Amino acid sequence: MQRELLRDDQSGSPEDRLRPDRLRSDCPVLLSQRLVMRAPHEEDIDALAHLANNAAIATMVSRMPHPYTIKDAADFVRRTINGEIGKCVYAITKTDNGEFLGCCALEPHQDGETLELGYWLGQPYWNKGYATEAAHALIDLAFRTREVARIDARCRVTNIASRRVIQKCGFQLQGSGMVGNLALGGMVPVEWYRLDRKTWMSLRSWGEMR
Repeated sequence: MQRELLRDDQSGSPEDRLRPDRLRSDCPVLLSQRLVMRAPHEEDIDALAHLANNAAIATMVSRMPHPYTIKDAADFVRRTINGEIGKCVYAITKTDNGEFLGCCALEPHQDGETLELGYWLGQPYWNKGYATEAAHALIDLAFRTREVARIDARCRVTNIASRRVIQKCGFQLQGSGMVGNLALGGMVPVEWYRLDRKTWMSLRSWGEMR
């Protein structure tokens, strides 16, 4: 990461800092070389609905309906603004013109020591390194400002591009399993990856991973 703005709130116990409501309120704006990552705005609704209404995306993430409508996008933004989503959600936008590219998130696990990384990008922005850049920003945020031990990530076994992003961020394969997919209305096979704090510290120079 070349530039980043972090608010380092270390008050309270580790468990308190990782409560969903605290995590949501503690999601600072992140800046990287090409991206601004900030809370979703109402101005994102049209672009969000347009990009997310794509079966190639919805079938690769667990909780995105398909078709994806303006109403779905508006509800997602509203729930994020109102703090109804128990995770740290970011809109991914371009630094130069504010163009909306997709979303990413950090979601706390019940154990209080693990976060789950998730992300998606609109199809016009695939294969440009944006997902890896956004993931690096979130991973650095999590380990620098939270007393978490590890971050997990999952991808469908057929999602070669997402697997490449996860591996470029230093995650190690832990196993496989099945998760529900809203768009498909059933269970799909996924691979489970993990990045622990010790590994992250040894890979803090992300340039070596590219």
